[in-house]
Amino acid sequence: MLFNSIDFAVFLPIVFVLYWFVTNKNLSIQNLLIVVASYLFYGWWDWRFLSLIFFSTLVDYAIGVKLSSEENRLKRKVLLFTSIFVNLGFLGFFKYYNFFLDNFVSAFSFFGTEINSNSLNIILPVGISFYTFQTLSYTIDVYKKKLEPTKDFIAFTAFVSFFPQLVAGPIERATNLLPQFFSKRTFEYDKAVDGLRQILWGLFKKIVIADNSAKIANEIFNHSGDYSGSTLILGAIFFTFQIYGDFSGYSDIAIGTSRLFGFNLKQNFAFPYFSRDIAEFWRRWHISLSTWFRDYLYIPLGGSRGGIWMKIRNTFVIFIVSGFWHGANWTFVVWGALNALYFLPLLILNKNRVHTGVVAEDSIFPKFNELYQMGVTFSLTVLAWIFFRAENIGHAWSYLSTIFSKSLFTIPDFPGMLKALTTLILILVFLGIEWLGRNEQYAIANLKFTLKKPVRYALYYAIIFSIFWFMGEEQEFIYFQF
Repeated sequence: MLFNSIDFAVFLPIVFVLYWFVTNKNLSIQNLLIVVASYLFYGWWDWRFLSLIFFSTLVDYAIGVKLSSEENRLKRKVLLFTSIFVNLGFLGFFKYYNFFLDNFVSAFSFFGTEINSNSLNIILPVGISFYTFQTLSYTIDVYKKKLEPTKDFIAFTAFVSFFPQLVAGPIERATNLLPQFFSKRTFEYDKAVDGLRQILWGLFKKIVIADNSAKIANEIFNHSGDYSGSTLILGAIFFTFQIYGDFSGYSDIAIGTSRLFGFNLKQNFAFPYFSRDIAEFWRRWHISLSTWFRDYLYIPLGGSRGGIWMKIRNTFVIFIVSGFWHGANWTFVVWGALNALYFLPLLILNKNRVHTGVVAEDSIFPKFNELYQMGVTFSLTVLAWIFFRAENIGHAWSYLSTIFSKSLFTIPDFPGMLKALTTLILILVFLGIEWLGRNEQYAIANLKFTLKKPVRYALYYAIIFSIFWFMGEEQEFIYFQF
């Protein structure tokens, strides 16, 4: 079920009414309703994969219970690795089986040995990368005794399958989300209104910015051989805003929807395109995944405690694995490695923690050097996104080769230029609103305190109008494929 669908527009109010007006007297029944709603939400896409998420839930619940009473170090490790094997085994099979098989066959063919093999027609379960990491964080934290395991199966199932963030995050830690299923939740009007406001902004990002940018980016990327370098740059810029509007829009809708039900999810995006270096960008982009890799991969590998070569190794490991997490294609691996290269000078010079605050925090306008830093960081990010969007490595190199040619200095030209100009204006308006709200959890969070009521409601209606005006064909969220 898509957030930007009629199905969800019907589903959400029904669950909301049942949650607050029918099951509100009993916490366990409320949690059960969340489980039922979440399984309906997930099964709407393909009911067959409900067994997969249920089995993963059952395994990690049982291992957590067993860890609570097991003190033998070796047996605890066996339990932990069982959880890791089961969860990553499912992820590896559904997401990477054909990738490894095809590359295995290609490697042997390169050395003159032909192997007959058949790829499987595997459907990638929506959200498997997200809920796999969420359940793994629970098992690992229980193993490390950072978290008391739960014996309430319904609450744990609700934690794993919580529908607002089930299929595309944020990837919540058990230490933050799970305890909320054991606390009595009371309806708070201001919290619900804030949730609706964030949902509205998320829908604007998705429908107005991402979906309109996608039409142009897809046209240019899919026919990149027909266009000049200047047009390809335009395509890369539109994809840059497509993926940001799409993914951060999903996160906003997920976090806002959670607030409607009395839950607090952590911020997943913090205005990353206003970053002054690549280290700041990765502290602000897909925060739940970046911190997951930091805590469960980078730090266990030694983090920044060792010498410079260990730091470099760990940095490349975390970025390449992050790239591979996104998909079974070498383009994602190169995208991750390229970001590691961007990060490397900051790491070596020990400048990766220079920009930790909000840019131009006490000013409306940035200083010249801040503007320059943001421009450089944004440009590097746009170039890296080309690998992320390209069909394969050859496509990416061809795309870049055309960009860095004489045709870069021509006027962009393709059949959708009028649509592109309109979308660029929308993006500029969007960036202006994001800039003014960069100190908040999301751009329009503080309108209640900064704008008078008539102006505030005029802006709300303008956002709603633009959503309906620019709404086109219903499009899936990009990160559903990851």
